Amino acid sequence: MQFSILGSSSSGNAGLLLTENCKVLIDAGFSCKRLCGMLEERGIRPDEIDAIFVTHEHSDHIAGISTFSKKFGPKVFANPLTAKAIQPKLKSSPNWMLFQTGSQFEYRDLQVQSFSIPHDAHDPVGYKFTNGTGDDLFSPIKRMAWVTDLGFAPQHVSQNIQDVDTLVVESNYDSKMLEEDTRRPWALKQRISGRHGHLSNSAARQLLSSIDKPSWNRVYLAHLSSDCNSADAVDAEFSELRQNANYQIETVLSGQGSTLAAV
Repeated sequence: MQFSILGSSSSGNAGLLLTENCKVLIDAGFSCKRLCGMLEERGIRPDEIDAIFVTHEHSDHIAGISTFSKKFGPKVFANPLTAKAIQPKLKSSPNWMLFQTGSQFEYRDLQVQSFSIPHDAHDPVGYKFTNGTGDDLFSPIKRMAWVTDLGFAPQHVSQNIQDVDTLVVESNYDSKMLEEDTRRPWALKQRISGRHGHLSNSAARQLLSSIDKPSWNRVYLAHLSSDCNSADAVDAEFSELRQNANYQIETVLSGQGSTLAAV
């Protein structure tokens, strides 16, 4: 199983997950043209994408779904409330594949676990993907989780991310930079920092530190705000954890992605 973040920030989010038998996107928060370019940079034709797994209906996670699904016809996985919120925004209907939040299901050679996350959307979810049987050396069990857009991490979120090899978690804002930002009204700042908003750098670090004996090989810090966060702020918050952790921590800066790598 291979994984790459195509891009992740407050203006757009998408991930690419590859297995022997499928190629899927996690969210599609860029224009179809940009998504196609990002895929081609990684050696993937857009018409090879089999499915899109949607976390929630906000535009920075679904901006490309309408055109991409119409042109290339992937299955689009979402829970009913998310699909219901998205469909009126689209000119045509994608090939919806509905699931109940909290359910586990199979898609080709992927086991998919969805779980609820606290965010100000209709029914937002995180995902855990598992590939492999563990029967022999040629089919090792590999797991990755995608958890962005959450105001805090309930116990079930910690439980779902503890045993994965690769974790994507948001580190959206620096508290001081958000507080001092003059472009955002007070109500928006309260929304961002609230329990159905986003994780700050400090909250993301505390979440990682709270997990007992995680299986992680690599953790991506994603969904960074371009205005209220910076590489320096993230580095300052995570410097001690980076020194002591037995896993790699990578910061995905706004406007950037990550290279295609084994999970």
